[in-house]
Amino acid sequence: MRPGEERPVEGGACASVSDLELLKLRAAECIDAAAERLGALSRSIWSEPELAYEEHHAHGVLTRFFQSETPAGSWTVQPHYQLATAFRAEWGSPRGWAAPRPLHLGFLCEYDALPGIGHACGHNLIAEVGAAAALGVKGALESLAGLPLPLKVIVLGTPAEEDGGGKIDLIEAGAFKNLDVVFMAHPSQENAAYLPDVAEHDVTVKYYGKASHAAAYPWEGLNALDAAVLAYNNLSVLRQQLKPTWRVHGIIKNGGVKPNIIPSYSELIYYFRAPSMKELPVLTKKAEDCFRAAALATGCTVEINGGAHDYYNVLPNKSLWKTYVENGKKLGIDFISEDAMFSGPSGSTDFGNVSFVVPGIHPYFYIGSNALNHTEQYTEAAGSQEAQFYTLRTAKALAMTALDVIFKPELLERIREDFKLKLQEEQF
Repeated sequence: MRPGEERPVEGGACASVSDLELLKLRAAECIDAAAERLGALSRSIWSEPELAYEEHHAHGVLTRFFQSETPAGSWTVQPHYQLATAFRAEWGSPRGWAAPRPLHLGFLCEYDALPGIGHACGHNLIAEVGAAAALGVKGALESLAGLPLPLKVIVLGTPAEEDGGGKIDLIEAGAFKNLDVVFMAHPSQENAAYLPDVAEHDVTVKYYGKASHAAAYPWEGLNALDAAVLAYNNLSVLRQQLKPTWRVHGIIKNGGVKPNIIPSYSELIYYFRAPSMKELPVLTKKAEDCFRAAALATGCTVEINGGAHDYYNVLPNKSLWKTYVENGKKLGIDFISEDAMFSGPSGSTDFGNVSFVVPGIHPYFYIGSNALNHTEQYTEAAGSQEAQFYTLRTAKALAMTALDVIFKPELLERIREDFKLKLQEEQF
């Protein structure tokens, strides 16, 4: 096959541009045909928000969704895949397909919520996008006389993005080992093919002091709340010396039990963020020095415990997101500029860790509201009917991009090369 030539679509003939565009149209039609079921899936998850690693209702809704797809048994579904609330659904070439090895495309679903405010990050829509895009690719390929090449379409249900890092657990369990390219999309206030989500490290800090009567003999006590307040203020003062791209934010979770008792215990939770895993340890060291200084000043002892997983920064894959933009524009998606992409605000996600082990795309999409993520207003928007149009349009763009990856071997090679180059740049 010559460079730039497309893979055969059917009957040994080479795919023309129009052939591939027709397949993309078919993918979009399949998503539209499933719109009612997809909307019901999303609403069911939205209506029963569940926290990280506790998404039992969402897990059941999603696994039943794929188990009930027609024809019966077309998806091989593995509930409780590696984690209690993770799952894997697979469609494609039968086992034992002769060489070459099947191309494995992954579509990721998130579905955990936030404490107190439910689906204020729209993870019900992430689940819907992943499921819809996978259905679109499957439907388009089923319209052919037979699969033109060995292929697996895999949907991974990835719990606990908001807390813990379910994708990192799944990476460690080998769930991403054979995937070639992964796709997902995240709700936002704008359409962005990429945002530079940053690396994140979280810590729990515990101070141990000595209780005493706060009025009668306070000098006998060691005030753990004072240590927490000093630590909080140390970090606030440190901000003057932090890089503009660094972030430090936290809470005092425990500060004592009664005003007339010198607090013998206090606890803080802090998140540290930096643009890359190279910078994150530098910031973390500065912050931990602040915690230890507070212990020294108050006579307390300090315990600093890092979270189970660090979230890595998301690696961009330019060949992949440019293809996504081309497809999105055909559907009427208005994307922010490349300059705005790289200079805009961002958070952190365990997809960053995925982007270090397999090429992938994690675009953001507008859902019909200017409400900000992690607010009650965004929870309402994520459950609205208006969000459905934008969610399914994004799923179509992802499915169309996946079809480009399948039928344009030159594109797949560029995606792999982009991945390798970014990995080399990010060594830490």
